Amino acid sequence: MDVFGSGHEQVVFCSDEESGLRAVVAVYSTALGPALGGTRFFPYATEAAAVADALALSKAMAYKNSLAGLDLGGGKGVIIGDPKRDKTEALLRAYGRFVESLGGRYLTACDVGTYNADLDVVARETRFAHGRSVARGGCGDSSVLTAFGVFQGMRAAAQHRWGTPSLAGRTVAVAGVGKVGSWLVDSLVEDGASVVVTDVDPAAVERVTAKHAAVRAVADSAELVRTPHDVYAPCALGGALDDETVAVLPAQVVCGGANNQLVHEGTAQLLADRGILYAPDYLVNAGGVIQVEDERHGFDFARAQANAATIFDVALRVFAAADAEGVTPAVAADRLAEERMRSVGRLSTIRLPATR
Repeated sequence: MDVFGSGHEQVVFCSDEESGLRAVVAVYSTALGPALGGTRFFPYATEAAAVADALALSKAMAYKNSLAGLDLGGGKGVIIGDPKRDKTEALLRAYGRFVESLGGRYLTACDVGTYNADLDVVARETRFAHGRSVARGGCGDSSVLTAFGVFQGMRAAAQHRWGTPSLAGRTVAVAGVGKVGSWLVDSLVEDGASVVVTDVDPAAVERVTAKHAAVRAVADSAELVRTPHDVYAPCALGGALDDETVAVLPAQVVCGGANNQLVHEGTAQLLADRGILYAPDYLVNAGGVIQVEDERHGFDFARAQANAATIFDVALRVFAAADAEGVTPAVAADRLAEERMRSVGRLSTIRLPATR
């Protein structure tokens, strides 16, 4: 693993033997501002797997924050362990002290395996923990606007592909109905879509089907990708779009909330070769980070939702750029994000008057 060749500004290894903390914080870029990204608590098989995830996710956060128009860089924290077994107050507070030691270069929030209540504990040791509970003055569950943003991206994809920004009459296959996927299902049902779902957690599926009688469930992702549908929405962990999945996917659009959906760089072209419109994951799932960023200014849900609604317009811009430049939407999105990091980030080289 070439950490120094990854383009990251900083990678920090955090260890506290007494609490059992083993964590990695990766800061990809601070060109646009402090590196904001959630903390993932996950039982990685190896330390190398944890580092690789931190590197990939932090880079994606930099691109996500840039494309969302935020004055934030990209970072990510990962804690190695089973959150159901290993998460303790002592461990979370030890992690918070490491975050504080970075002096604001990295701002943390929720991710897989961490929740608002966990960030409340982390915040007892650092000024740089966000995505806190409403009771503690935070923005609450950021999955609400993450799902809202994915839905806006899906509406834009429908507009680009079928000429109407509606999923009414379309079948949407949602892989993963946890924090984000369940909210997305609510919007899809309300919009008139037919929805089929799956999840590794039977309880999550049961909650969704109990709420929406018309939603159909299948056994697993392998069955889901072979079920006839118009839109495929990966909303679980990354790596959902491998070569085998793309080869059998019946969808005309892929748009979901999961991070790092493409297994390798060539996957975007494989989708394009099959005529499948891909809505870049870090573009459409930016609603959550928009919600968390708003918390830094005194959270206002209506304001955050209005900002997240712009994902619709940005997605249309990305699709149009991809068509005009003859590239995939993934390449077009990367170019737009990189250009903003270059053009706005360079302003930091203009020296301002010294302040006391």
